[in-house]
Amino acid sequence: MEILVVNDDGITCPGIHLLAKIAKNYGHVTVVSPDSQCSAMSQKLTITGELLIKKHSEFPIDEVDAYSVSGTPADCVKLATKALNIKPDIVFSGINKGYNIGSDIAYSGTVGAAYEALQGGIPAIAFSTSFHSDYAVVKKEIDAVIEELLHTPIERNALFNVNFPGCSLEEYRGIKRNAIIAPTQFYMDSYSSFVDSDGVIHATPNAEKCNVFLPDTDIYFISNGYTSISKVMNPVLEA
Repeated sequence: MEILVVNDDGITCPGIHLLAKIAKNYGHVTVVSPDSQCSAMSQKLTITGELLIKKHSEFPIDEVDAYSVSGTPADCVKLATKALNIKPDIVFSGINKGYNIGSDIAYSGTVGAAYEALQGGIPAIAFSTSFHSDYAVVKKEIDAVIEELLHTPIERNALFNVNFPGCSLEEYRGIKRNAIIAPTQFYMDSYSSFVDSDGVIHATPNAEKCNVFLPDTDIYFISNGYTSISKVMNPVLEA
């Protein structure tokens, strides 16, 4: 297969290096990634100005062509297919540092890039794990997950969203398939603020983890040491 690997954490993130290395087991891999952190950009596109594409000969995975883009995760998919003329059979997005579960999926640049792939007629799988993960569970399970999902039929307007828990291998409990997407944010946001002498309000975003775990949801499974696999529909595409 021809595999395009993208992410939203940037070309230097260990998660994309690991995903590119694993993806080599399944075909020829090209990496196209933002040149800086682009989390929570959803499916944002750059529509004015110039985008820069730089080839990275120092990318740490052998036999992988890697490019950074001065744009968003969705830009990476568009530029890969329309400027670099890559014709992927599938897009792997991730491995994101930070879960993409519950309604946080709507904000996710990782999922946004996968959405962009679907809109170009390309199947996609999004991968995420905990901010503090040492990738132990990822390394244990990801080959089995990829092998399974590559052979699992899915609608053309849907993608697989895979989240690996950040727990230890001793605490790990296995895979939960067809997880329901929880109808709440996992990272509950709030803002601390103050008013300066000019009357300008300075607001700083904060986030606390959700503590409401509805059974059979992605948040519930991740919080209890399971890998969660969900199907996410792209609302603008027909099945």
